[in-house]
Amino acid sequence: MSQNVVAERYALALFQLAKEHNLVQQIEEELRVVKKSVSENSSFITLLTSPNLSLHEKKNVLQNVFSNVSPFVSHTLQLLIDRHRQSDILDVAEAFIDLANEENGVAEATVYSTRPLTAVEVESISASFAPKVGRRSLNIENIVDTNLLGGLKIRIENRIYDGSLRGKLDRLERTLIS
Repeated sequence: MSQNVVAERYALALFQLAKEHNLVQQIEEELRVVKKSVSENSSFITLLTSPNLSLHEKKNVLQNVFSNVSPFVSHTLQLLIDRHRQSDILDVAEAFIDLANEENGVAEATVYSTRPLTAVEVESISASFAPKVGRRSLNIENIVDTNLLGGLKIRIENRIYDGSLRGKLDRLERTLIS
């Protein structure tokens, strides 16, 4: 989980509401969109923290940008604005996703490869590596990195499995130098 205690509390409250209404998956998907939008547009949080905008204007901006989210997500975002916690939006989304992943036995993984992976390859990687981290499956984000030369590099939580050709060459170089 994130290190932001306040964000974890908001996320936990939202998670409990989502569980009560059987909306965990829907809210998780919506918060993934919020997370992606906020992280890709760093000026968005700057806009929301600007003293030039009133609380009402900030809420309108949120309402317009995230008009398709459920009332639970919308009210949580509005509450963060009311409490001057705009900068915690990303942390709340991440903490909620962590809670949902924990509940579902899923881990976030980033797979670096020299080409986009097929659905069969993604399933195979998930089936192979999920038990290694004590989870049922992996939610895989595939990043194409031609510097690997071949093979895969997999990051799951704080673990890295490097089976790339670049990684092997780097390890061989360190062995030869020492």
